[in-house]
Amino acid sequence: MLNRRELLASLSALAPLTLAPSTVRAADTPIRVLVWDEQQPAQKQAYDNFLGNAIAAHLEKQPGLRVISANLQQPDQGLPGDLLDNTDVLIWWGHVRHQEIPLEKAQAMVARIQAGRLALVALHSAHWARPFVEAMNERTKADARRRFPDPPNGPPVKFEYIPYAGGFVPTKDSLLTPAYYAMRSFNGQLAVRVDLPNCVFPAYRGDGQPSQTRVLLPEHPLAAGIPREFTIPQTEMYDEPFHVPEPDEVVFEETWKAGERFRSGCIWKLGAGRVFYYRPGHETYPVYRQEIPLRIVENAARWLGSTLVD
Repeated sequence: MLNRRELLASLSALAPLTLAPSTVRAADTPIRVLVWDEQQPAQKQAYDNFLGNAIAAHLEKQPGLRVISANLQQPDQGLPGDLLDNTDVLIWWGHVRHQEIPLEKAQAMVARIQAGRLALVALHSAHWARPFVEAMNERTKADARRRFPDPPNGPPVKFEYIPYAGGFVPTKDSLLTPAYYAMRSFNGQLAVRVDLPNCVFPAYRGDGQPSQTRVLLPEHPLAAGIPREFTIPQTEMYDEPFHVPEPDEVVFEETWKAGERFRSGCIWKLGAGRVFYYRPGHETYPVYRQEIPLRIVENAARWLGSTLVD
């Protein structure tokens, strides 16, 4: 596994990135994976050298992957532009310091995803990570335009996007976001108010009760080598509804004995790229020291990396 300094030194010898016509990347090209971790101190309860480094240490042993580990404490928050320009799959762990990532940096990541030059894997509490939230916002805007296209005759639809205020958890019976309010004036003008997604859920429980995962799409590349059902012995519970745009695919579903349920492996297309959210985890439970969750992350890196364009 290269460290950040070694990687940046090697990047200086590369030719500048061009916007040539897109082609599917060659099958024998190594997939460039960046594992980014907030590295909160509580991780030491389950990971000797932080959670992100544990994931990176596993992935670097797998053939066909080039793995870099980065974190919030590094210069440029471990996310310099030249590194992102030479990353295929960004695996993200964030928890309580999401707002320290500048909005402009997150939007630049989403632009790379939309162009098909980067894929995002958001893990567990990264549901509120700025790159994930901005990706869900852009997907919502695209869904809104498909749902309310401009009429063949008449003025174009006017959209008003209402951002989520942040930091609040909705109640179980609250309005599900994203939400759309379409209103037509007497002159035929259609105006649509769109409440952007909260990217959160009404209930969570950090008591470490086991979850049961069922594979909903066993033939999907993300499920390669994964049993149809498996248990995660200790994990935090999240309960539906998850306030996100409707996923294109849901590969995994988790349940708990108390009756909670969560769509635990969701995929969204975003322009020419994709975003994968994988729910299991907690900073104090060793979820990413276990074979099956690590295999799912590896599957995600391989599949998402293979779908990018050169």
